Amino acid sequence: MDNHLTVVSHPLVQHKLTLMRRREASTAEFRRLLREVSLLIGYEVTRNLAMTTVKIDTPMMPMDAPILDGKKLALISILRAGNGLLDGVLELVPAARVGFIGLYRDPETLKPVQYYAKVPDALEDRLTIAVDPMLATGNSSVAAIDLLKAKGAKNIRFLCLLASPEGIAVMKAAHPDVPIITAAVDDRLDDHGYIVPGLGDAGDRMFGTK
Repeated sequence: MDNHLTVVSHPLVQHKLTLMRRREASTAEFRRLLREVSLLIGYEVTRNLAMTTVKIDTPMMPMDAPILDGKKLALISILRAGNGLLDGVLELVPAARVGFIGLYRDPETLKPVQYYAKVPDALEDRLTIAVDPMLATGNSSVAAIDLLKAKGAKNIRFLCLLASPEGIAVMKAAHPDVPIITAAVDDRLDDHGYIVPGLGDAGDRMFGTK
């Protein structure tokens, strides 16, 4: 384990991930489990947020109480599957600013093609968390982080459900300053760029498409 990669090994995370992996898991079950897992791993990705104190009055007495410091963090969903993780993390930090980056993978080259981007302002002053369930080839993730850095983001974390060793290596080579937080590192990629053993296409399983 290094500072670039954190695998969240909490028993509930691993249990729910196994339920999601099953071929027979329904769309509704998959979606529910993804939100539950994203809540749990969201605790890890928001660890070490900057804190300050504020004076408040409790029913008993005044006190200096801890509170998050700085601008509200930014959550960036890498469409479309990123929306499944986004929902859970937003439950933890409902005041977060939200952005979207639309990328699809060219089936021949496996390279990402951008079709949409809308992100919050002042990214240079925010912790920016990019979310996408699968870190497979790493190409789309690198492209998304490239865009966020071009928009000014300096403090970025990448949150995913599953990662491949190949994708981790690509991300580390391109963006060694962006920590990856994931629930599992699987064995490898297949010839089509899918994570094995994986759980299939996260977007299709979330939305019931093929």
